[in-house]
Amino acid sequence: MILKKWSGALLVGVSLAFGVAGGYWFAHQRVNGVPGASPEQSPSSPEERKALYWYDPMYPQQKFDKPGKSPFMDMQLVPQYAGGAGDRATVSIDPSLTQNLGLRFATVTRGIFNSSLDVTGVLGFNERDVAVIQARTTGFVERVYAHAPGDVLKANAALADILVPEWAAAQTEFLALKRNGDAGLLAAARQRLQLTGMPATLITQLERGGKVQPYLTLTSPIGGVLQELNVRSGMTVATGDTLARVNGLSSVWLAVAVPESDSGAITVGQAVEARLPAFPGTTLSGKVSAILPETNPDSRTLRVRVELPNPGERLRPGLTVQVRLNRSTEQSVLWVPSEAVIRTGRRALVMLAEDAGRYRPVEVHLGQESDGKTAIVKGLEAGQKVVTSGQFLLDSEASLKGIVARTEEESPPSETASSSHEADGQIVEIDDKDVTLAHGPFKTLGMPGMTMTFPLASPALMQGLKAGDKVRIALSQTDDGLRVERLDKSGSQP
Repeated sequence: MILKKWSGALLVGVSLAFGVAGGYWFAHQRVNGVPGASPEQSPSSPEERKALYWYDPMYPQQKFDKPGKSPFMDMQLVPQYAGGAGDRATVSIDPSLTQNLGLRFATVTRGIFNSSLDVTGVLGFNERDVAVIQARTTGFVERVYAHAPGDVLKANAALADILVPEWAAAQTEFLALKRNGDAGLLAAARQRLQLTGMPATLITQLERGGKVQPYLTLTSPIGGVLQELNVRSGMTVATGDTLARVNGLSSVWLAVAVPESDSGAITVGQAVEARLPAFPGTTLSGKVSAILPETNPDSRTLRVRVELPNPGERLRPGLTVQVRLNRSTEQSVLWVPSEAVIRTGRRALVMLAEDAGRYRPVEVHLGQESDGKTAIVKGLEAGQKVVTSGQFLLDSEASLKGIVARTEEESPPSETASSSHEADGQIVEIDDKDVTLAHGPFKTLGMPGMTMTFPLASPALMQGLKAGDKVRIALSQTDDGLRVERLDKSGSQP
């Protein structure tokens, strides 16, 4: 009886042991990959992918020795895995974290680039449609009609009556010669009237009516806006005085400010579509009539002039206009979404997505931009994938790793070239551990010139050097930051 009890207990113990072992094995397989996969086949095996450190993508300069939650942002830390020499030119991100980081992608596309440019313009007067009214003889203003600057006039609208005493004597002489019937003297008298500034219509009226008319009525030769009216009752006017100025409204000028980066694609005769907030739903068509030679130094824009017809005189100077300049040609080009382009001020970059969660900065040459798309002149090929959201986090990590953006035509940099960054500088302080340098820009790091302290790779680097020496500096990127690998003393010293 006792033997049976011990046998049953032993059987239960062995079963529990096998159950625990089996559960551990199954859990271990779940952690390392698909259930049933061996550790050697798992893509996350420690032998294949070793995490060097963990970091917050928003603060990539801060490194942590174990996973967890970021102390800066409400998100999990991201592992940085060890890689071979090829990884030195790329940023590696665990593919499973792509969605958590908000990365989105787009394919480099080749096709017809419907190019247009949306800008803002302001209506103005057509400066070629101007009438200037001047006094052709001396006189006195007897009457000013009820007009003021800003009024819209019709053609031949009366502006003022001017008394011209000189005309009275000349007209009296002309009528006397007409009664005498001397054709030669009459022609001379008619010419004298013309020289006094008398209009031809008034001379004809005098010849037909036979009555002296010493008054001149100033009228507007065209319809439009009265810009100036420089006459008042009782004043004296002299020959050549500008009495009024009228600007026509049969057509208007549209002044468009085009950014200088887009001005190279603007040509005279280019089609224009104009929409006015004052007239919703109305689209006006016009063409570029002139490209003015000067650029606004403050806004860095080029002025382009468009002449628009104005039937009904509804378009008034001063109204704002939304303008679309349609490119005159269409061609097949490479293009990417404009949001994928990182503009640094000196160059343009995109983050190229490669296999296995690797990303590489590539320098590109940009073409025209329109409707959220940017043409790529050089640097990419059709079918490649670029990052359209989250690319600034990747670019920041690439800068910290010292990865230099290159074009697709360039060969990949070697391990030495990608990990060494050089600049000229001067030693401020130095000991066997650190050196303080007033250095110039490290172009491969995107680091401007400044004064900084760096650790020395070896105490032997300080031998033969002192404060004030000019040196050629070589830095390398390590897990702990930048480190001085070489200090070469310059040939000329102060």
